[in-house]
Amino acid sequence: MPYDDSVPPTRRARPLLAAAALAALCLTTITGCGGSPDTEDGAGAKASTSASASASASAAPEASPTASLPQGPLTGRTVVIDPGHNPRNREHTKEINEQVDIGTGRKECDTTGTSTDDGYAEARFTLDVSHRLRELLQAQGARVLLTHDDDRPFGPCIDERARIGNEAKADAVVSVHADGSAVGNRGFHVILPAAVKGGGADTSKIVKSSADLGARIAGHFVRTTGSAPSNYIGGGTGLDTRDDLGGLNLSTVPKVFVECGNMRDPKDAALLTDARWRQKAAQGMADGIAAHLKG
Repeated sequence: MPYDDSVPPTRRARPLLAAAALAALCLTTITGCGGSPDTEDGAGAKASTSASASASASAAPEASPTASLPQGPLTGRTVVIDPGHNPRNREHTKEINEQVDIGTGRKECDTTGTSTDDGYAEARFTLDVSHRLRELLQAQGARVLLTHDDDRPFGPCIDERARIGNEAKADAVVSVHADGSAVGNRGFHVILPAAVKGGGADTSKIVKSSADLGARIAGHFVRTTGSAPSNYIGGGTGLDTRDDLGGLNLSTVPKVFVECGNMRDPKDAALLTDARWRQKAAQGMADGIAAHLKG
């Protein structure tokens, strides 16, 4: 997601249950590369934004035909993948700056996301990893939907992104991102929903399950990518809890954000721009999702 040097996001202590779940996975803090957290949210669509946005929002994303999916350990399970941002958001700044309701307040529809110093956009990274993740999950029999697939002029907005997962009755939703923090800030982290209740937001039923999903993804991400948990978010656990992301606040199904690396750090950027590492990142997420769904 986009990085804002001037307004760092509000952070809260992670739930103890998330730490316990992570400990159960024997996640150890190793030296290595990873990424850093996004500072902004990208989820659902706002119905009144524009005619073109309304037309796009009216067509729900479609999953690959279930009849063609192989039978596997995830047969009968639905996973929604939410590629952070949209490559063309920067062409629709007025629309994405429109405020939407996130339950506890209002926030921008979406943001442009960050990029490496060489111009590799976060939105391109998230789509690539999401495609890889979809393929891995489908190979295990899961029904997989994307909130968008580079098929919209902008967005979807953060509220629509949450709504897509809710309406699909997803067993798990993962929002894929990369951060844009300071040089030297390295390592991945997974953002968990805080206990939030207000307006249209009520995460009380998903806090525990989302924490398990996030802890399992974090554990498998370390093992598969060799990347370390963030050295500046989450106290070395690879987990962070936030109450200011509409995509989490408005979710009624287990959901987390995965910040795969810091695009502004040269060492992290070298990983994020490497197709082989992106495949490992997708594999780590797929393994964590599968472990969560299998219980």
